[in-house]
Amino acid sequence: MVGRRTRRKWNFLPDRPDNGPVRIDAVQGDITKEQVDAVVNAANQSLGGGGGVDGAIHRAAGSQELHEACARLGGCATGDAKATDGFRLPARWIIHAVGPRYRDGRRGEAELLASCYTRSLAVADELGARSVAFPAISTGIYGYPLEEATDIAVATVAGATTDVEIVRFVCFDERTLRAYERRLDALRS
Repeated sequence: MVGRRTRRKWNFLPDRPDNGPVRIDAVQGDITKEQVDAVVNAANQSLGGGGGVDGAIHRAAGSQELHEACARLGGCATGDAKATDGFRLPARWIIHAVGPRYRDGRRGEAELLASCYTRSLAVADELGARSVAFPAISTGIYGYPLEEATDIAVATVAGATTDVEIVRFVCFDERTLRAYERRLDALRS
């Protein structure tokens, strides 16, 4: 995304007296450049790297080091998340979340996608991460419809019990950013 201007919009600050407020925003940019405690990788079950966000994170973090760390994790089930060091990324950790492949919406896809966000926040809490950047999990080659996936992502994060203070949805393109902004704006009203 070199040369693209990053757009930031702070959209939602829910009242969370139980564990403090979580600030949710959406930006357009390159997740590998985010200055957060942890970035979430839209990974495959083998955690071996791939295309899209997964490939970009592996390349930016250092393919060999990250590949070796992921191999030690022994894979990851769909809907679950596991962490490695961030290696060469600005983020200290990478949380690898395996989203579902969208088939017809009647095979538990929504629950598995929500679980990716819930489990990623739980892993972030275990690590002590206070800021987390998420991609639009499963909306690329896994074919999840963008609007539906955005609704699930935002609702799950906004309703989560977590010690994370900042959640940033990092959008690859303008269309994805607009979907997140619409959903976040709806939460504010």
